[in-house]
Amino acid sequence: MDRRTFNKFLGTGVAAAALPALVRQASAAEPLKVGFVYLGPVGDFGWTYQHDVGRKAVDAKFGDKVKTTYVENVPESPDSEHVIADLAAKGNKLIFTTSFGYMNYTLKVAKEYPKVMFEHCTGYKRAANVSTYNIRFYQGRYVQGVIAGKLSKSGVAGYIGSVPVPEVVQGMNAFLLGMRSVNPKGILKFIMINSWYDPGKEGDAAKALIDQGCDIITQHTDSPSPLQVAQSRGVKAFGEATDMATFAPTSELSANVNNWGRTTSSGCRR
Repeated sequence: MDRRTFNKFLGTGVAAAALPALVRQASAAEPLKVGFVYLGPVGDFGWTYQHDVGRKAVDAKFGDKVKTTYVENVPESPDSEHVIADLAAKGNKLIFTTSFGYMNYTLKVAKEYPKVMFEHCTGYKRAANVSTYNIRFYQGRYVQGVIAGKLSKSGVAGYIGSVPVPEVVQGMNAFLLGMRSVNPKGILKFIMINSWYDPGKEGDAAKALIDQGCDIITQHTDSPSPLQVAQSRGVKAFGEATDMATFAPTSELSANVNNWGRTTSSGCRR
């Protein structure tokens, strides 16, 4: 198992796990309609990209028994409520809202459409027809921290944070714990860009962290821009959500790869 693939961690597999019961209810003449709401573009090569890989896995598994659709580039704002409601109004019986900031908007729409099932990613609020799901990315963050602690010559790693919500803080803490398990004096510097996907800000944050003495970069943002900066500056880095080695063939150490399509025994957590 090579250095890039050993650090891949599976998600809860909700996209596949939530579907069988609903699929059985759908007639052959009327496939189950499933909608996905994406924060970024499907070509971000990160979080949204991997969610769309999960959607395609649903298509491959269930064939003509399902009909999936998605809306990309949906901001975490009241606009998302309109998008979610529109998917429900168009007959989607299962809707995945795939970013933390959709939480309250998902709950509002779910109340209006009690017969539609909703799956919200990384949130903590639930309802009779709203479940939450997440992925154990913090395990990968810890392992990355161990790697950084062993390989960093300066003892200083850089972390590009997106939005200061629980999942991001959790990832930072896990990375630092891993780093200090092998280097008790290890330092983690971070920059929050207040966005999940902004290649320009992500790249600028990577440059700033490197200028501050960080010789290893990790990120909780969605584009490969930080990896490209690391490649150009000759420092090491970690991929996020998907393997980004194509963008940094000599800089990427490993990557957490979010696998949303594989069915696991844990399934959905209500």
